[in-house]
Amino acid sequence: MNKKIGFIGCGKMASAIIKGILNSCCKPNVEIKGSEVNCEIAELAQEKLGITVLSDNRALAIDSDVIFIATKPNYVQNVLEEIKSELTDEKLIVSIAAGVSTEKIQKIIGSHRIVRIMPNTPALVKEGMSGVCKGEFATDEDIDFVTSLLSGIGKCIEVNEDQIDIVTAISGSGPAFFYKVIEDMARAGEKLGLDYDKSLMLATQTAIGSAKMIENRGELSVATLIDNVATKGGCTFVGISVMNEEHSDKLFYDVIDKTAQKANELGK
Repeated sequence: MNKKIGFIGCGKMASAIIKGILNSCCKPNVEIKGSEVNCEIAELAQEKLGITVLSDNRALAIDSDVIFIATKPNYVQNVLEEIKSELTDEKLIVSIAAGVSTEKIQKIIGSHRIVRIMPNTPALVKEGMSGVCKGEFATDEDIDFVTSLLSGIGKCIEVNEDQIDIVTAISGSGPAFFYKVIEDMARAGEKLGLDYDKSLMLATQTAIGSAKMIENRGELSVATLIDNVATKGGCTFVGISVMNEEHSDKLFYDVIDKTAQKANELGK
């Protein structure tokens, strides 16, 4: 059965998901439209994405089987109030708005099927990592459908909604943390006398390769991978010792903990 999918909001993250769906095996089975209330933005989004983009959220809701709420979190309530009279039991609501719980959405639109997702910006290069959770009335089939859509932009895991703030901290905000680590390594190389661009390439490619080593580690633990490089008494061992002395584990725990707390606060 063909599905009509509507995106209310066609920003960077929505655009990444739309492009991923259009480039995936799901393409023949879906029809995608978007909406942007500003006519000029709608026209630009239509040119960029190659889909029909309306300037009427209600019209999009009427014509869609699956409705993605892809606006900024502070606009979600207004959008839901605008379209709720057009919602039927057959329609699935999918929210990518950070910090907005399915419970909050249900208070506005009632007992409709809702799936909440937390994607991240590497979706733009088809290396995204998304967490999904279902609202009270959503089904396993709804989760399977949304997961199949997200497979075009990377990987996906299902979590309980009380864990979604942790997902936000690790993968939603995580790209910025990795950018920071890579930049800090590159700047260290520069200070020690290496050209910055060369140092940045070294740090970047090493991060990519290391991530792939973890992804393909099989039965090996990450600790074993560390030990395989950090031979006792060698230069890597010295570097790891500095990280341990500076309590890098606590640093990253605090980073993830504080970020998750902030995500939780935004939800309130």
